[in-house]
Amino acid sequence: MPKLSGINHLSAVKAFEKAGFWVARQGKHITMTDGERIITIPRANPINAYTMGGIVKDAGLTIEEFKKLL
Repeated sequence: MPKLSGINHLSAVKAFEKAGFWVARQGKHITMTDGERIITIPRANPINAYTMGGIVKDAGLTIEEFKKLL
């Protein structure tokens, strides 16, 4: 899996918004949805690379697609 280290949670939220997700809930984590999928983004700076890879996979994107959205 290609590396996704050093991604700020706010940058991740903006990238997922470009992919059609919107914020459904906020608290200690940010929950986003696109109407079909639900993803949860921790408020961490930076987000762990393995955690971010899992979130991208859950969103139905590839690592390369996500990097283009950043």
